[in-house]
Amino acid sequence: MKRYSIGLILGLVMMFSAAAFAARVGDPAPDFTATDSNGKAQKLSDYKGKFVVLEWTNQGCPYTRKHYESGNMQKLQKEWTQKGVVWFTVVSSAPGAQGYVTAEQENAYVKKVNAAPTAVLLDPKGDLGHMFAAKTTPHMFIIDPSGKLIYNGAIDDHPTTDVSDIPGSVNYVSQALEQAIAGKPVAEAATRPYGCSVKYAD
Repeated sequence: MKRYSIGLILGLVMMFSAAAFAARVGDPAPDFTATDSNGKAQKLSDYKGKFVVLEWTNQGCPYTRKHYESGNMQKLQKEWTQKGVVWFTVVSSAPGAQGYVTAEQENAYVKKVNAAPTAVLLDPKGDLGHMFAAKTTPHMFIIDPSGKLIYNGAIDDHPTTDVSDIPGSVNYVSQALEQAIAGKPVAEAATRPYGCSVKYAD
């Protein structure tokens, strides 16, 4: 009985510690260093003073393909990076899992679809994904110039794989950036992400 109680307590402590560690809207975003697909170390703190978007992706996910095959994701990347926003695409699929890519494979894909993120961060161990509690592809996060997380959730309000839904959708990422850049509070700072589950190792 005593052993069971100790195990239960340890389990609860680990659960609450993980929950406390995950990034939450309104809190400082956890600093991170991750290697991009060109072998460069990208550190969040190096971009203090800028808005930063994190976009979790998976080439094989139909929800991801919806936004890339339509050109919607590339359009967003180009629009906002041209305005000085840093945009990191993140791949957290584990080796052997669906969606895993090598740096060479990801760079070839980025070129093929004419994507325009600032960089693609490769996260095969899932460290960055777990840090932000990324659940789906896509799953979007926005960090403001002070380093605070101001958005966590879906890319838009149409959780489907249907490309025809895009024109009539509210794009939460653009909406949040527009409001924040204008000095206004983000009206919908947390929404439910939709898509394929992130294929972590554990």
